[in-house]
Amino acid sequence: MKPVLIGVDGGADALLEMGLKPDIIIGDMDSVSDSCLKCGAEIIVHAYTNGKAPGLPRVKSLGIEPHVCAIPGTSEDLALLLAYEKGAELIVAVGTHSHLIDFLDKGRKGMSSTFLVRLKVGNRLVDAKGVSKLYRAHPSVKYVGILALAALVVIATVFALSPTMQERAQLVLDNMRAQFWQLYTKARPWTWGR
Repeated sequence: MKPVLIGVDGGADALLEMGLKPDIIIGDMDSVSDSCLKCGAEIIVHAYTNGKAPGLPRVKSLGIEPHVCAIPGTSEDLALLLAYEKGAELIVAVGTHSHLIDFLDKGRKGMSSTFLVRLKVGNRLVDAKGVSKLYRAHPSVKYVGILALAALVVIATVFALSPTMQERAQLVLDNMRAQFWQLYTKARPWTWGR
């Protein structure tokens, strides 16, 4: 998979700190660093529905010509809607609002739009905490069997091609026969007289 990395405001800096370059940076540009804005990502400035974009002068002062998108709601909403409308099959959200407390307890304006956006993109949206549950770390029995068979083939090839290994294997077999014979004769001493 080749994901498109969308950083929302300061989230773009978090991507850079992890060694990942954002493909798109969306936001009102109040918490993203200048160096991040200059990383080569496509910049989308979130504007109010009246067309006013407070972050636009800052971005233009850096010599960057951004796209401006006016929608009601938060920059997070814009990022989710953009991914959805551009046909993303799976949207993995990291650090977004994801549960009832986020929607009700924050006391922020605009949280109702976030709830509605999540309803719209819900069939494609997965929280990063849930992605780890999609992948099982336990190998299947089939793959363990194939691995064991491959190991046996390698061992058999080494024995077949190495005279030293054949001699050692013969010594081990001779030693096992001798020990078995000793055990057998101790267990049945009366058979010698007959």
